[in-house]
Amino acid sequence: MTLTALHDLFLRYPIVSTDTRKIESDCLFFALKGPNFNGNEFAAEALEKGAKYAIIDEPGFHEEGKTILVENVLETLQKLAIYHRNHCKAKIISLTGSNGKTTTKELIHAVLDKKYRTIATSGNLNNHIGVPLTLLTIKEDTEIAIIEMGANHQGEIAFLSGISQPDYGYITNFGKAHLEGFGGVQGVIKGKSELYDYLMANDRYVFMNADDPIQREKLAPYIKKIGFSTHNHDFYQIRPVKTDPFVVIEFEGLQIETQLIGEYNFSNCAIAITVGKYFNVPKRDIKLALEGYRPANNRSEVLKKNNHTIVLDAYNANPTSMLAALKNFVTMAGAPKVLFLGDMFELGEASAQEHQKITDVTADLGFHHVYLIGKNFSQTKNSFQKFEDFQKIADHLKENPLEPSTILIKGSRGMALERLLDLL
Repeated sequence: MTLTALHDLFLRYPIVSTDTRKIESDCLFFALKGPNFNGNEFAAEALEKGAKYAIIDEPGFHEEGKTILVENVLETLQKLAIYHRNHCKAKIISLTGSNGKTTTKELIHAVLDKKYRTIATSGNLNNHIGVPLTLLTIKEDTEIAIIEMGANHQGEIAFLSGISQPDYGYITNFGKAHLEGFGGVQGVIKGKSELYDYLMANDRYVFMNADDPIQREKLAPYIKKIGFSTHNHDFYQIRPVKTDPFVVIEFEGLQIETQLIGEYNFSNCAIAITVGKYFNVPKRDIKLALEGYRPANNRSEVLKKNNHTIVLDAYNANPTSMLAALKNFVTMAGAPKVLFLGDMFELGEASAQEHQKITDVTADLGFHHVYLIGKNFSQTKNSFQKFEDFQKIADHLKENPLEPSTILIKGSRGMALERLLDLL
């Protein structure tokens, strides 16, 4: 079957599934392979559950009139996404960066949705499978699609940019994330910058934080740039009013009171304002969108539980986001302050050094009630309480319940520190 014919079929049955547990009637099932599974083996099950066709790449699973045999299912999914992206009229905004991608995506979506028919990446479907799946949710009447792109090694953002072919793009920041895969901080900068490289090579527009020295240097010779700054009058003037506990922003005479905590969320809000202004979303609608947004999914949520005030930021962590969270938390009102810090993953050879740096900063900031959780933090040198695994901290809290406190919970996704909520 040709790609054009497959796309025609997709337009008739525009729901794509890669998981037999989530089959919808008349969907197209793409039998992807992974390290521990072979989707071809589930094709029959997908058809029984209501899939219209199953796209497979092993002849042994072929059923006449029910399966479509291709050379490689993953490559076919990616090529179909590219074809569909070029078939539709939607403008594409792609986002990447070390921290804040998902929050920024959701803020931009909230703003643009006030005026346009807009879709955005669901959850964190931001890799070589998730980006194609997101592109395939674009409808004929979709006007703007916001595509989040994640990466843990060089070349990946360039590859994803080739699939999404963005008209616009933004890099949230360059931080100490996935150091093991990128090969250090310079590798992170090079890898994330692949989005700007694509945009500049194809004469597309870039959104930027004009106060970020790396972005300023990278984009200095480029003309098609739209950005924000707290002081540079060549860009939209957007300023933080305060960040304790929530970010309040001043923009063109408006004061926007968000439900996001931390100075680190200022730039996420500022770029959403910038994108909204560029696309002529009325200022009042921008204000309504940002003030109406509530963080979820363990990302900088402020919760009240059993007389505790809890900042739950347990979706992910790296040295840059951990440092930002600590510096924000020290400025927050409330006492006593208690920290639960979980291991940061994918740091490679820098892991021991980066974990030690975080504990040194924690001590320098004057925090005393600190619980360090995980093998990496347990090996640091300090006077804080250390627990090698979650069960040990759970046992400790059951025997030593906390008095009402202001609490920060921060750690990598694999630590699943949101489980602490049931213990507080």
